[in-house]
Amino acid sequence: MTTDNEPTDRPVTGPAPRRAWTGPLLAAIWLVFLAVPLRDAAAAATVPLRVAGLAGVAGLAALFAWSFVRHWSGRTTTRRTAALVVLAELACVALVAVAAGQAGLIGLVFVCTTVVVLASPRVAAAAVAAVVLALVALPRVVAGWQPDDGLVLTTLLAALAMYAFRRAAERNRRLRLAQEEVAALAVAQERDRISRDMHDILGHSLTVVSVKGELAARLLRSEPAEDGAPARAPGVERAEAELTEIQALVRSALADMRGMVSGERQVTLAGELAAARSAFDAAGLAAELPGTVDDVAEEYRDVFAWALREGTTNVLRHAAARRVVVALTPASLVMDDDGRGLPPDRPASSGGNGLRGLTERATAAGLVVETGPSPLGGLRLAVHADGEDPA
Repeated sequence: MTTDNEPTDRPVTGPAPRRAWTGPLLAAIWLVFLAVPLRDAAAAATVPLRVAGLAGVAGLAALFAWSFVRHWSGRTTTRRTAALVVLAELACVALVAVAAGQAGLIGLVFVCTTVVVLASPRVAAAAVAAVVLALVALPRVVAGWQPDDGLVLTTLLAALAMYAFRRAAERNRRLRLAQEEVAALAVAQERDRISRDMHDILGHSLTVVSVKGELAARLLRSEPAEDGAPARAPGVERAEAELTEIQALVRSALADMRGMVSGERQVTLAGELAAARSAFDAAGLAAELPGTVDDVAEEYRDVFAWALREGTTNVLRHAAARRVVVALTPASLVMDDDGRGLPPDRPASSGGNGLRGLTERATAAGLVVETGPSPLGGLRLAVHADGEDPA
């Protein structure tokens, strides 16, 4: 039995969901034993007794089924709720006993099994002992009742069977938890291996690209001017500047990859705005970008940073755009371009791995990702809070 401050409907973490029909089916099998009290209650001498007896049988069946199915589904019950359920079952047994006589004592079997399901082993043992004592004593003191040792034995066997069922269910639950932990550890180890391999392979390649870019820039700077030619041709200066930017991009990619492998990668909205402005300027695009991110809600900035990075990559790689407009509000980011947009046969909701990853991040933060035609004629990428108008 749990403590009073635990939530009443807290699901047990970890175990895989059981089949929905199995718990009610097992509870229904137990309820077959209420057939005798139900028959005797329906045959009571007066209508009020019949109504009371049938109500008691129905209440006892409902309470037992509720506790059994609840335990089968893996949910816990507070101590107060468990005590109220047991007291209500005892009241139902009293109603059935008044209407059906000694047959109503069969309901005590269900009281025992409910206590075994909801209570701790020590409390359950005390409750079973009290019920057994009542089953032995009541027939001997109530006029017209006969001792029924078979019912006493049935009660003990039912309590033991329910205790064994409870222990088996708990062991299976712990086993499922252990299996899920092992699976999670295996996934984490595989991710670590992939990260290390990616670092070793791509890190080497990016380092070589950076070194060769630096070498090319040095060769351009040391290239002697021909007779009669200007000391530095404009094309050479532009090529040197582009090589310098390539080196900076490669170093940034290396830093991002190392941070990703080590789990310390940091993406900021202000940094992505600066990187997008630099990339658009280098590509010759007319870009309208916000100058500050102070108005953006703090909990949305990381997702907006990833959205801006994804949108910038798509514009530079696929859009063939000449103009880009980015708008920020406290709860939305909208990126429009005048490029070629989506192909006619491609739905707006489709996307590559980058868009799928962005959608997962946005969903975790309570945001919505939308793509579609832009007022500029190209593609619109909008990330906004649910219910927020991105326009």
